[in-house]
Amino acid sequence: MTRILYLVGALLCLWTPLFGQNDLQRKIAEKQRTIDALEKQIAQGERELSSIQKGKNTEQRSVQRLARQIASRRQLLDETEGQIGLLARQLAVTDSTANVLDERLTRYRAEYAAMVREAYRNYKQNSYLTYLFAADNFADIARRIANIRGVAKLREAKMEEIIRTSEEVGRQQALLTAQKQSLDSTRRKIDAQRARYERDQRNAKARLQRMSAREKTVLRQKEAQEAQLDAAIAELQKLTKGNKTGASFSARTSNLNLPVEGGRVKRYRENMAEIVGRKGARITSIYEGKVMDVKRNRITNRFDVYIAHGEYITSYANLNSVSVSKGQTVARNAPIGIIGPAVDIQTMKTEYRLVFGIYPPAGGKKMRASDCFRR
Repeated sequence: MTRILYLVGALLCLWTPLFGQNDLQRKIAEKQRTIDALEKQIAQGERELSSIQKGKNTEQRSVQRLARQIASRRQLLDETEGQIGLLARQLAVTDSTANVLDERLTRYRAEYAAMVREAYRNYKQNSYLTYLFAADNFADIARRIANIRGVAKLREAKMEEIIRTSEEVGRQQALLTAQKQSLDSTRRKIDAQRARYERDQRNAKARLQRMSAREKTVLRQKEAQEAQLDAAIAELQKLTKGNKTGASFSARTSNLNLPVEGGRVKRYRENMAEIVGRKGARITSIYEGKVMDVKRNRITNRFDVYIAHGEYITSYANLNSVSVSKGQTVARNAPIGIIGPAVDIQTMKTEYRLVFGIYPPAGGKKMRASDCFRR
């Protein structure tokens, strides 16, 4: 029984890190899928940039496309940095498992060597015969023979443990080598991505400098038009009629927290606000409500979330990821996603920005986003 418990414990020690490996492998695979999608999007952006021909509005179109490309590259860098962290953790787990197995193999070999030495000493001194002849009767002889055979089986079992552990050590060492190569490859890839990111920033700044004041105004107007959510809001307002979740929200509601953790308001546009925060900042609902829709923006490839508070609607645009789904009820200050990267069109520098909007019931008096937030 003691030996069975020992073997079970040994197997559990071996399997515990493997469970962690499986979870890490799943997270790495999810990151890789996101990275693959971003790389396809960036490749499409490169094709669009190369297809823009010289002519009217060329600079505006190029800068606009480059701004989106820079934001996408920043997101790709963030995701790849996350993958590097996961790969490093996976490498540490595998390294720890390999070390444990190597120590176990050393111990097993030492134990087996001690068994062999003892068996040889008994053989040379005829100890087994002495042990048998010292029996009191035939039953005692049979019991002693069984004991000798049991010792031989233990030695055989120990040898089998050595073989199995040695094979597992080999597998773990091969896995360790493959993971090190994967980590090195990803680090080389992120260096190349960072160089392209910096190249795009330089190109965008150069094009921006060639644009006239009038062209810059036109570009800002285009950016504002792309950010408009009126069409989507108009459709959603039809669905909010009679909604009771968060119905205590009204045009007089104020003193609410910013929806960006640690954020600051960069610009108000009547019912909309641009709020910047740190990389990885959480986005939270300003008030309790019901998630009316979650969409992936076709221009930025990031997420937009729409939440109804009674018949009022708030929108949260430019999220890297979301943690809510359509139809879900959320509490005030509940997390709904993570902030995404964007480009300041005036400086071509990357920042992490949420575009927040607030909309009254259809036909209601227009609201200003600034009226809701804590002063």
